[in-house]
Amino acid sequence: MPGLPVWLFWRVSILINLPNLLTPMTTYRIAVVPGDGIGPEIVPLGWEVLSRAASVFGFELQATHFPWGAGHYHEHGCFITEAGMEQLAEFDAIYFGAVGLPEVDDTLPARCYTFRVRNTFEQYVNHRPVKLLPGVLSPLRNKSQEHIDFVVVRENNEGEFVQNGRMLRPDKPEGLATDTSVFTRKGVERIAHYAFQLAMRRRKRLTNVTKSNTLIYTLAFWDRVIEEVAAHYPEVEYDKMYVDNASATFVLRPEHFDVILTTNMIGDILSDLGGAIMGSLGFGPSGNINPEREYPSMFEPIHGSAPDIAGKGIANPIGTIWSGALMLEHLGQQAAARAIEQSIAATTQQGILSRDAGGRASSREITDHILQALSTQSATA
Repeated sequence: MPGLPVWLFWRVSILINLPNLLTPMTTYRIAVVPGDGIGPEIVPLGWEVLSRAASVFGFELQATHFPWGAGHYHEHGCFITEAGMEQLAEFDAIYFGAVGLPEVDDTLPARCYTFRVRNTFEQYVNHRPVKLLPGVLSPLRNKSQEHIDFVVVRENNEGEFVQNGRMLRPDKPEGLATDTSVFTRKGVERIAHYAFQLAMRRRKRLTNVTKSNTLIYTLAFWDRVIEEVAAHYPEVEYDKMYVDNASATFVLRPEHFDVILTTNMIGDILSDLGGAIMGSLGFGPSGNINPEREYPSMFEPIHGSAPDIAGKGIANPIGTIWSGALMLEHLGQQAAARAIEQSIAATTQQGILSRDAGGRASSREITDHILQALSTQSATA
């Protein structure tokens, strides 16, 4: 403003920018649960990246840490305290590492922590991207980034993992055991709508992976409801594939897929196969999502707690960092999420890889490169 005295210039500038100065910074409260094994090593690294992104993109993340997991069970007799679920309900999201230790019965972590959180908070979507990063060689010969880029959408509250069964006289010759899958119209419809809406934002192709030729009641019902939902999305190319064929297609023609919609158990298996064709399960992110945001969603890498490498500083932090980007996207901070994903890609493109992916970089070195790339990405955004 030429001609104005300096003191008046600054007063006018303050008045012009007063609305921005008075606008409160958006703040998100995050429950951080590092868990077991490598979780306490890589979750803090992921939090550093999230904090940097928040600082650059102008929002605030407030962390509250909880010690829950198999270690907590081993010491206190419970994976999560009685009041724990009520505490978690107050947060905007949950940032989770991994659960499980060799000295703890491996049937307990899912039942006592993971499934409990997913079901209590109606996190009926398990969202798992499968994308080959630049600079990473897939074990699939002649397959590159253009061939491996899809999302596995797994129904997360029903299906084969409802633990609706029992053992009867297991030590007797006549002993038996049952597990009964449960599929409801509401459950299938809501996961189908999520998957089709995701396909609309991507390349408009959706594959229903099923096994209804042998599970002729539950999965025939699954297929029927999905086909009804498909009619609401005529722009999306819809096809159905049996899981045995889909497994082969993952290896031979992964470029066929855009969005995969499948059941709880099939999705659990296929998403790990997806991690393998990415070059390592250490790259794989996931979100356990309540799309309506009535409850907090939980974000975690797809790999396990890997206690055999805990404390060595060599764990791959990218799955955890990428899961954090999914969390920011869910919270509405899309620009920050994209910047983190671009920073991961810039890091792997330079060959900064952990041992599971054929590199020699430590967890700390990988994170430092991502932080540096994030600053660069943000400065040029």
